[in-house]
Amino acid sequence: MPRFYFDVSVGADFTRDDVGFNYESLAVAEYEASRAAAEISQDALPRRRASEVCVYVRDGDSHLLFSVEISMNVRRAAHPLG
Repeated sequence: MPRFYFDVSVGADFTRDDVGFNYESLAVAEYEASRAAAEISQDALPRRRASEVCVYVRDGDSHLLFSVEISMNVRRAAHPLG
């Protein structure tokens, strides 16, 4: 079963995964990386700890396979109501 490593970037903070996860396919790894990015984003983005969360997925040889990126931008209107 292939091993996948999920490195996580939340704004300027970066965490390298040195343990990894065994998944039966790349499709399962993509699903799990998407779930992880969404879960991290639920906490980090609304609190403005960061404007972007990224999960980089590597194989056992440290080759980047894909990334999942979630970002949030708040743009205020030039003439807000109230």
